Amino acid sequence: MFLEGKRLLITGILTSDSIAWHVARIAQEQGAEIVATGFGRGIRITQRSVRRLPAPCPVYELDINQPAHLEAITTELQDSWGGLDGALHAIAFAPADALGGNFLTAPAESAGIAFQTSAFSYKALAVGLLPLFQAAGGGSLVTLDFDNSQAWPAYDWMGVAKAALEAVTRYLARDLGPHGIRVNAVSAGPLGTVAAKSIPGFSLFQEVWNDRAPLRWDAKDPDAVARMVCLLLSDWTPMTTGEIVHVDGGFHAVAVGAGKPSGGPGAVEENE
Repeated sequence: MFLEGKRLLITGILTSDSIAWHVARIAQEQGAEIVATGFGRGIRITQRSVRRLPAPCPVYELDINQPAHLEAITTELQDSWGGLDGALHAIAFAPADALGGNFLTAPAESAGIAFQTSAFSYKALAVGLLPLFQAAGGGSLVTLDFDNSQAWPAYDWMGVAKAALEAVTRYLARDLGPHGIRVNAVSAGPLGTVAAKSIPGFSLFQEVWNDRAPLRWDAKDPDAVARMVCLLLSDWTPMTTGEIVHVDGGFHAVAVGAGKPSGGPGAVEENE
């Protein structure tokens, strides 16, 4: 019960395939009290999905690009909880014309939307929730990242936005550290969430991971990623901030095809 007594805000829950849903599930199993957010037509799906958690939780409307929504949530949580111990930022979006091989033709407006919603929003969430963290004496913020050290096919301006998200993580860690707030990112391997499947060519990501990750990677199982998020939200990482923690089967650490002996998974070569 390493999250016992923690009060957590979880954004990004859509279906029970969502990484955020599994974060919420594990957090509750480990003793946390949570609230979730959704927005627009998708909020009804979020409301149905949280009923499948170990304990149903409140769902607040949050369009991260609408400051009034964040102000309303902060006021509500001040009244009900008085403070906040942690939050998951699982928010990202890029218009269709900024993905799918449209890097050179994407208009500035679409690139701007991708940046604002996927990267700047981490800062917006942090600043909006700051009074709640201060009331709690500090806390932890975690965002969901994807490897952006390379240029991926079809990922285009979302890849640029994720690179910006990593920079935002570091600057937030710098400025929020004096308030006792840790700020980290979890760089996950490809998972078959609703959002991921909307990216053109997503199946290619899975193929590359299957070939290159030293550990077996199951794109249908977000549990390992959710566990790392919950660990970072807990008190077990008190001096960890500004980090990009990879939960990707080791993909980021090796070259193409490394770690896969010809004898198959788990095979060992003997040198005589």
